Amino acid sequence: MQTWNDVIRLANHGAPTPPRRVEKTDAEWKAQLTAEQYHVTRQHGTERAFTGEYCEAHEAGLYACVCCGTPLYDSRTKFESGTGWPSFTQPVEENVIKYKKDTSYGMVRVEALCNVCDAHQGHVFPDGPAPSGLRLCINSAAIKLVTTKEPAA
Repeated sequence: MQTWNDVIRLANHGAPTPPRRVEKTDAEWKAQLTAEQYHVTRQHGTERAFTGEYCEAHEAGLYACVCCGTPLYDSRTKFESGTGWPSFTQPVEENVIKYKKDTSYGMVRVEALCNVCDAHQGHVFPDGPAPSGLRLCINSAAIKLVTTKEPAA
């Protein structure tokens, strides 16, 4: 299980090797994604709070990167953070998310990106529930739900 110390270590020293790499041109990403998905994932944008498709979703399944289809989050780690964005306590595997120091807008935060295709997902904070204490605050436009038949725990 990742903790805040792990996130800081990975942000400072680099992510583990991803399971694969997906690289496309800007034109290819624009052709594949909606305007909002492109803005969020390729231009590091943020959707408005409480407007995303998965903000209050409770279906069981895996949430995959909208760009490359890599499973990133499990619905069993999703929780109601009250922030207006889907929030998770862990990625499905340590090597699918890349963490990067983000100093934009006069703040110091840790950005969460897909480690396979570098799509911006959102940010991670150390104020999530136990036991990890992590809150991966993710844009709905950056993910897609792949449902399963098993209910979320």
